[in-house]
Amino acid sequence: MHNTLPAPPFKGMGKLIHIVAWGILFGLPFFFTGRESQTVTVISYVRSVIVPLSFMLVFYANYFLLIDHFLFTKHTWKFFLSNIVLIAAAMGGVHLMFELLPHPEWTHPRPEKEIQEIIGFFIVNAMLYLLVAGLSVAIKMTGSWYQTETARRELEKSRAEAELQNLKSQLNPHFLFNTLNNIYSLIAFSPERAQEAVHDLSRLLRYVLYESSQPVVPLEKELDFIRNYVELMRIRLPEHARLTTAISSVNPSTPVAPLLFISLIENAFKHGVSNNKPSFIDLDIHQEGERIICSIRNSYFPKDTNQDKSGSGIGLQNLRRRLELLYPNRHIFSCKAEDDNYHSLLELQASPLIDQ
Repeated sequence: MHNTLPAPPFKGMGKLIHIVAWGILFGLPFFFTGRESQTVTVISYVRSVIVPLSFMLVFYANYFLLIDHFLFTKHTWKFFLSNIVLIAAAMGGVHLMFELLPHPEWTHPRPEKEIQEIIGFFIVNAMLYLLVAGLSVAIKMTGSWYQTETARRELEKSRAEAELQNLKSQLNPHFLFNTLNNIYSLIAFSPERAQEAVHDLSRLLRYVLYESSQPVVPLEKELDFIRNYVELMRIRLPEHARLTTAISSVNPSTPVAPLLFISLIENAFKHGVSNNKPSFIDLDIHQEGERIICSIRNSYFPKDTNQDKSGSGIGLQNLRRRLELLYPNRHIFSCKAEDDNYHSLLELQASPLIDQ
């Protein structure tokens, strides 16, 4: 069983997106030059990247520090206060840098700005820094949601796989228990046939213990297992019991989850055969397009739960749960008694949706 998790956001392709985005931002001065000059000088370029650098500072201070320490820990007021201080420091630093750096030669002196214009300038810039901080929060929270959702799905998958393994571990001894009961009944009146049955049982157990450990098996292997099991059960049927089988596959390599049909077949032999009354079992397994259909009709002689020691009911409950896990919304399963008859129907899509 091999599970692979998708790569977390901003690793791999995410890092490349960050690099490209900032690269474009820092490369803009080479595409938009001054009105009176067609070249970018060192001084003009340094002045043009001061603001993007401050944006980067605000973005990654939030992305790597403030969001994790304050926002995700529900200290919202500390988060906002830290951003106010951070943005004010960034704006002050940008203003100081502009004052310290010499003006490009092509820049003409500008008249002193009025106080209203200065306030408006700082408000606009503050809004830009808030936008950068908000973008950092949005990206960080999206990445966090993605990782949480991935972890949740992986946890659900792990639980489903663990439950499947548990169900299969229940199925193996359940199958062995029922088969040994049948062989035991042979010993009293036909030791030779019981000996042959033990040999046949060894082949069945080889499939149960080794082949069925795979997530899926070729349909023909599963059908061979069923044919062998049916023949093992046939030798102990009384003369008044009629058994008919029609087991075939259109595409023998069709993948199917192992040991899904055996519980229905066991159930038919357990409740469909009487020791002193006419009985019948009609077993039909075939393919129709992408569907695998198992239909079993049998006479119905329900066992007394106080006297039945074969574990009746465990197999069908196990089967229902395995179908829910392996073929969600891709199966039809029904069992119903009609007068003195019983009909079981199981239809599957060609392949299961979950790896065991």
